[in-house]
Amino acid sequence: MKQGCRTTLLILLLVCFIVGMGIVAIILFMARGRTEMLMLPSRDSVAIIEVEGPIFDIEEPMKQLERYVENDSVKALVIRMNSPGGAVAPSQEMFEELKKARGKGKKVVVSMNSVAASGAYYIACAADEIYANPGTITGSIGVIAEFPNIQGLMDKLGIQFETIKTGKFKDSGSWHRPMNPEEQQLLQEMLMDVYEQFVEAVAEGRKMPIDEVRKYADGRIFSGRQALEYGFVDALGTQNDAVKRAAALAGIKGEPRVIKKEKRTFPFGGFAEEMLRQYFPAAQPTYAPVLYLLR
Repeated sequence: MKQGCRTTLLILLLVCFIVGMGIVAIILFMARGRTEMLMLPSRDSVAIIEVEGPIFDIEEPMKQLERYVENDSVKALVIRMNSPGGAVAPSQEMFEELKKARGKGKKVVVSMNSVAASGAYYIACAADEIYANPGTITGSIGVIAEFPNIQGLMDKLGIQFETIKTGKFKDSGSWHRPMNPEEQQLLQEMLMDVYEQFVEAVAEGRKMPIDEVRKYADGRIFSGRQALEYGFVDALGTQNDAVKRAAALAGIKGEPRVIKKEKRTFPFGGFAEEMLRQYFPAAQPTYAPVLYLLR
């Protein structure tokens, strides 16, 4: 009887210990997040902002950008890019905000990692200078929209769609029927307008004649070395090279202080992530070399 009580007590103590450790970990995690947001560099610094993955939601990079622009001790920004591109509007928003940052005296250098193509390259064109690795995949200056047509499948299944609309173009791109030539023309005109915006942004940012940009603005991708040859990047180099260049442009003497927002993970998240990577490699995110600027 006494042995059973002791066992029960030990189990309860173990459960309380585990729960307590979890609560402490959560509190530390939340406190770290708050501290991270409150800590500000006290001397001239270079801030690194990461743009990672498909560009659809850029809320986090934009928050960091706003914070660093308002901080007088941050003299330069390095935008570390590893993105195949994404949607038009978010790419344009960050492009414009980086231009505003430069207008407020911040020096901006882009450092390209594995890939910085399409919408990511759009953003990069707002920088003072662009650094790429020789094997970086970049370029893909162009716009694409895709609309699947499953009419054949629906016919085989005996499924029909009835559409009630207020105008002849309201259901353009519907999955259950092919587009007619008039709709294709309308969408082509829209894409060409966005394409012109992209080409103009590249010409402005790279200080290139617009006709020179058009020669390469057919959706093709470049290696970092090709991009340097064609004038679409300024130098080949690492992230450290980009940081040193940003510091030099900002007039920072000596080794620059570098600040970077840590990636926040849930307590024990690193262990879980490592287990996922080890036992379920197929579950890890992978990105194609090029993702469309507009999808």
